[in-house]
Amino acid sequence: QVQLVESGGGLVQPGGSLRLSCAASGNAFSISVMGWYRQAPGKERELVATITSVGATNYGDSVRGRFTISRDSKKTVYLQMNSLKPEDTAVYYCNARMGLFDYWGQGTQVTVSR
Repeated sequence: QVQLVESGGGLVQPGGSLRLSCAASGNAFSISVMGWYRQAPGKERELVATITSVGATNYGDSVRGRFTISRDSKKTVYLQMNSLKPEDTAVYYCNARMGLFDYWGQGTQVTVSR
């Protein structure tokens, strides 16, 4: 089992920045990909960004150029979010893929509003 704990969400004004963190624990030695997804009210969960164990990244179209994903170990991933927009408001979920299994964090709320 893998446990994921997110932190760093909150309320920010448009144009502001936030940094999310996600730490994996448990049997997390074979995580291949970690990433972030988000879900806004009434919408489906969507890809924000992913990063592999060798540092290859992938971004959703709506955040490319504004968000940066990074990983300082096989067990910790970050999401730097700049130039935030109201449409970025959502619950952000950390994801870890290990073999055929996906693990999810509990989610952290990000609200972009004046």
